[in-house]
Amino acid sequence: MVARPATVAPPHRRRRTGRIPVALLVPAALGLLFLVLPLVGLLVRTPWSTLPQRLAEPGVLTALRLSLQTATLATLLCLALGVPLAWLLARIEFPGRRVVRALVTVPLVLPPVVGGVALLLVFGRRGLLGGWLDSTFGITLPFTTTGVVLAEAFVAMPFLIIAVEGALRGADTRYEEAAATLGAGRWTTFTHVTLPLVAPGIAAGAVLCWARALGEFGATITFAGNFPGRTQTMPLAVYLALETDLESAIVLSLILLTVSVAILASLRDRWITSP
Repeated sequence: MVARPATVAPPHRRRRTGRIPVALLVPAALGLLFLVLPLVGLLVRTPWSTLPQRLAEPGVLTALRLSLQTATLATLLCLALGVPLAWLLARIEFPGRRVVRALVTVPLVLPPVVGGVALLLVFGRRGLLGGWLDSTFGITLPFTTTGVVLAEAFVAMPFLIIAVEGALRGADTRYEEAAATLGAGRWTTFTHVTLPLVAPGIAAGAVLCWARALGEFGATITFAGNFPGRTQTMPLAVYLALETDLESAIVLSLILLTVSVAILASLRDRWITSP
């Protein structure tokens, strides 16, 4: 009887912890400093002793409330339009799909001011659709709170579409095929199988979309203007405060920084970190 050789366990993978090349370490450290130093400067110059009083100022609260409302409405608009568009790009083969995908991502690289001009040319009183809306229904979109929502949705929707399309491409389609085999219609399959499968991706895209809408500036000031209480969001209030009161601008910037860091930290923990 021949004895079997003892089974040799595969070597465990070890993370390489060798010395980091100086040629990579130095530029990496400089890059980190370049990104962090402006934030440190903001924290150092923040008037901490008068922070509660400045946060309670009516102008700050009004701009913050308007920013939260418009960013939330813009995100809901992006969800209603962006999720079906992402599904179309991920699951349906049709001529010109690459062109459509490129058009969807254009707002990511388009200067926001140019986006505001484009919105004016379409939804302005003399625009392609704005003139008809004004003469037929009496609806005026530029320089209104609705205009803020449209401007924020225009620049933020690509973030949602990219996240949801990626989630749809990574989802297991066998569940959808099984549902179709059992007699479920396309709408039932989409609402009861597809959406629950990609729910984390939709949530991540919605949060990124909301954060981008909250910080939108260029398209908003071009298309909706800067009217306190009606179209003046937090970024616009920062821009206005820079000309009159630097400490108020710092406090407003600190609020936006806090919200952004909180959102990114929550995303990192829940959906971005790999196991």
